[in-house]
Amino acid sequence: MTQRIDPITLEVLKNALSSVADEMALVLMRSAYSPIVRDSMDYSTALCDRSGKVIAQGLTLAVQLGAFPDAMQYLALQYGGKMAPGDVFIMNDPYGGGGQHLPDIYVIKPLFWEGDIEGYACTMAHHSDVGGITPGSVAIHATDVFQEGLRLPFLKLYEAGQPNETLFRIIEKNTRQPIQVLGDLRAQLAACSVAERGFTALLQRYGGTEVRPYLDAVMTQAERMMREFIRNIPDGEYRFTDWIDGLGEVPERLRIEVCLTVAADEIVVDFTGTSAQVEGAINCPIAMARSAAYCAVRCVTSPDIPNCEGYMRPIHFVAPEGTILNPVLPAACGARGVMGYRVFDAIMGALAQVVPTRVVAAGEGGPTLFSVGGYHEGKPFVLTEVLVGTWGARAGKDGVEGISNPAANLSNQPVELIEAELPLEIVRYGMVQDSGGAGQFRGGLAYVREFKLLAADAIFTTRADRRDNLPYGFNEGLPGGGSLNTLTSQGKARVLPTMPMEALKWRAGDVFLHVSAGGGGFGKPLSRMPEHVLEDVLDDKVSQAAAESLYGVVIRNGLIDRAATDRLRGSMAHD
Repeated sequence: MTQRIDPITLEVLKNALSSVADEMALVLMRSAYSPIVRDSMDYSTALCDRSGKVIAQGLTLAVQLGAFPDAMQYLALQYGGKMAPGDVFIMNDPYGGGGQHLPDIYVIKPLFWEGDIEGYACTMAHHSDVGGITPGSVAIHATDVFQEGLRLPFLKLYEAGQPNETLFRIIEKNTRQPIQVLGDLRAQLAACSVAERGFTALLQRYGGTEVRPYLDAVMTQAERMMREFIRNIPDGEYRFTDWIDGLGEVPERLRIEVCLTVAADEIVVDFTGTSAQVEGAINCPIAMARSAAYCAVRCVTSPDIPNCEGYMRPIHFVAPEGTILNPVLPAACGARGVMGYRVFDAIMGALAQVVPTRVVAAGEGGPTLFSVGGYHEGKPFVLTEVLVGTWGARAGKDGVEGISNPAANLSNQPVELIEAELPLEIVRYGMVQDSGGAGQFRGGLAYVREFKLLAADAIFTTRADRRDNLPYGFNEGLPGGGSLNTLTSQGKARVLPTMPMEALKWRAGDVFLHVSAGGGGFGKPLSRMPEHVLEDVLDDKVSQAAAESLYGVVIRNGLIDRAATDRLRGSMAHD
């Protein structure tokens, strides 16, 4: 006999599960040792049901959350029927484990009730260093995964409550930052313990196995709501092509080709035609690429859809093996994030053809990756930053700046903490005038961040994008400004490639400057209200010259010259 689902109990349980996932996220952040987890918030949490399906997600890194299903499938294949209370599993393998790249380590704990598994507590965190050929383990110039650091298949970090001391020692000896890495692993374990406590309390309150139909009902509700949204999109194929600038001094741009096929209440997201995998670390394992696709579709739907695996059921992902979105062993993937965020942008480009009021124009191209390490006063140091800050415009809204990419939930690390803990000085940090794409709604401004080395020497790597292939606008909005990296040594400035295929040597007093790309605009620039242009000029977001040349707005003495503006706009409209 089918158990009756009480709608009030369903809502209470659904929100309680989300609260547990959010509490996991808060505990992990507050317990973490490394700035990349504690300050950048490069981590994710989730709860899964007894079959390993995601039933709740923490308010963390959106582009990671859809990757938990891949990991859980591999865990079930390897350890199904061989788990016991007190077991905790660890993994970071992109090839055969469902991982994303080696710094992202999963820690997963099965949750038992009366001898049976009723759920799983899942965490993923970007660790500051897992070995490899450069500090931070994100060498752009790595040509295979074996150069990138310690690769872990699914293993038991704890067995029946007892720590695997051998595994802990192996991890400790394969990182330049053992205190931070082991500390962050313990933060993940703490988050799993919090999940176990919260999930057990729900089982106790609602009767253990009687909760199972409600978990299934949450999934069904999410699936139904997603299918309702898809049914409102006209059937058909919607294509879009985006580009990655490419690797090294003479880059060859890389193609991201997507075709969205909408049929009734399902969507196929097909990346056939995308470039082949490359000998560089920007290949994106399929778990992250698939997660980015889920995230893009989810972003244009209702916020009321539960954040569980049910909403993913009508979305089908295709990426041929051997491409940059589904590489095969031994492809390097340490800096794969740029590809995942480009999946998001490309899908937005396709969706703009059918839901133009819901999409976001291209932003900075995803977080810029910057990692530096060396020795100072006899001690090793490593900084890994995922720099964020710019959205494209939307229908009815300017692009925002000083905020994480729509597919992420990251934060730039505080200047004060970097300077207090590391031999680095942040020389400059702010927004870049005239960098947002012009439009009826302006793209977000680019940001600039400038680092000066105070140690004797160091090695750094970086990965940016959107210099040659600018962030595009929608509905006749103009593209945002391009990115820029420079290294100044002994007074001489060198412009670096967006993705240098080398570990760059840094000497005391050298300065590295990064300017991100700006966001694309939305709508015709001449349709922007003059009052909004004036506000941007007064805020130093747009120069007076750009106000005239791009928007046709003449400003004198801090006021709009209406007559001159009307004449200029009339002339520009007829050109």
